[in-house]
Amino acid sequence: MTTMLYITNPMLYILPILIAVAFMTLLERKLLGHMQLRKGPNLVGPMGLLQPIADGIKLIMKEPTKPLLSSKILFTLAPIMALSISLITWSPLPMPFPMTDMNLSMLFIMAMSSMFTYSILWSGWSSNSKYPLMGALRAVAQIISYEITLGLIILSMASITGGYSLHMFTETQEPMWLLLPSWPLAMMWFTSTLAETNRSPFDLTEGESELVSGFNVEFSAGPFALLFLAEYTNIILMNTLTIMMFMNPGTTNPQLYTTNLMAKTMILTIISLWVRASYPRFRYDQLMHLLWKQYLPLTLSICMLNISTTLAFNGTPPQ
Repeated sequence: MTTMLYITNPMLYILPILIAVAFMTLLERKLLGHMQLRKGPNLVGPMGLLQPIADGIKLIMKEPTKPLLSSKILFTLAPIMALSISLITWSPLPMPFPMTDMNLSMLFIMAMSSMFTYSILWSGWSSNSKYPLMGALRAVAQIISYEITLGLIILSMASITGGYSLHMFTETQEPMWLLLPSWPLAMMWFTSTLAETNRSPFDLTEGESELVSGFNVEFSAGPFALLFLAEYTNIILMNTLTIMMFMNPGTTNPQLYTTNLMAKTMILTIISLWVRASYPRFRYDQLMHLLWKQYLPLTLSICMLNISTTLAFNGTPPQ
């Protein structure tokens, strides 16, 4: 019985995430279609609702190709590692109950998202082609850079809540959302998550119209599907984490908590898709200028202010 629980519990946690990822792709294509005055997918199933399933079956049934000079082991392991890390990162999120209850859940999430960088680097390097390698180097530089801002924002918010646990974020936000007193951090967090997950207007690592998908250009069929699932899993994860940090979904009723969390995450996801339809892509120098010249000094200043204020009033740093 215990063995079955160890199998079924993770599966019941993972399957809804994968289903949400599949239908997020349909939502994105439909939303972009309407914003560009076209229909989007509408042939497979009623109103195109079965399009994600058809796309998944097509990718699975295709024959995977490997470059002759590629590193076979890393070329196979990189997509598997990418999706595995993306799914493991969900484990400390309370929805409404976490798979693993951690005191330092925010630090665990940031550590796992940092590990995702290795899967991108391996994907580009193992292809043994100069174009995926250049795309991977751009991706790694972008992700590592924006992780600095995300880490400083987490440190600043932890000084307000008193700890790195998501339960403490929920308890702190019972009287008021943290979005209101810390809206500059929330805005920088949201734009940094777009850059962290390679979303427009920060999709310099893929840039389908110029770089032809960047680091994953040599992948096809199943391995490409795994990388695609990992990317969209990270997008939903970051949006869910944003809601938990700044727009409290907390309530004593687990059903209401889940409904509240899903509704707010859906709204934030639609906003991130709307951004793709509205803003042109940044140049790479503009992308780095935004972080190193604007976001980093501002987040560092706010972080030092929050920590010094917390120490002045409480006398203890975040636990």
